[in-house]
Amino acid sequence: MRTAADFSTRAARAAYIGRRLAELYPETPIPLEHRDPYTLLVAVVLSAQCTDKRVNEVAPRLFALADSPEGMTRLPLARIQETIRPCGLSPQKARAILGLSRILVERHHGSVPQSFEELEALPGVGHKTASVVMAQAFGEPAFPVDTHIHRLAQRWRLTSGRNVEQTERDLKQLFPRNQWNIMHLRIIYYGREHCTARGCDGTVCEICRTLFSARRPVSTRK
Repeated sequence: MRTAADFSTRAARAAYIGRRLAELYPETPIPLEHRDPYTLLVAVVLSAQCTDKRVNEVAPRLFALADSPEGMTRLPLARIQETIRPCGLSPQKARAILGLSRILVERHHGSVPQSFEELEALPGVGHKTASVVMAQAFGEPAFPVDTHIHRLAQRWRLTSGRNVEQTERDLKQLFPRNQWNIMHLRIIYYGREHCTARGCDGTVCEICRTLFSARRPVSTRK
C-alpha cells in the first residue's frame, strides 16, 4: 500500500500520474475537429474562453464558407463574425481569423508556418495556441498549458508556479520530451472527467486521493 512518503517529491508524483493516465487514456484523439493545420489553427483561436464542444459545432459552419486562408480572405468580416458568434468574443476572433489568413497568404504562401516564432506573430495567436498547433498539427514536442492544466498541476503539486509560463517549464522538466504532446491531452481528458473545478477540491478524484491521502477538504462557511 502506498503511503504519503511514496509521493513526497514532484518526480514521484509525476511518475505515478504519467503511469495512471497512460492506463486510463491509451488513446488520445485530438479534441478539436479539423482537416489540416489551417483549420486546426482557426479552431484553436475559436476555443479561447469557449468549450471544444461548442467549437466543434460552430467551426464546420465557418469552414463550409471557407476552409483555406485564400477563401477566408474573401469573406466579409461581418460574415465571419456572425458565423462564429456562438463561440463568444466574436469581434476579436473574427478580426484575428481574417488577419492571420491574410498574413498566411501574403507571407507564407497560404500555409501555416511550422515555428513558434512565426505562429506567435500571427493575430490572435499566443504561445498556448502556437503550442497546440505545433504539437497536434506538426507533431513537434510542446506542452500547451491552459488554465485547467495549470490548476491541476498546482493541485497535484507538480508546480509552484503562479502563472502558466512557469507551470509549462516545470511540467517539461518532469515529463520526458517525447511524452509532452500526449501528456497534455491526457491531463485535459482526466481533468474534464474527474478533476473538474467544481467536482474535485483536491480530495475527491482518484489521483488526488492517491497522492494526498491525508489532505482534508477545504471547509466552507454557510
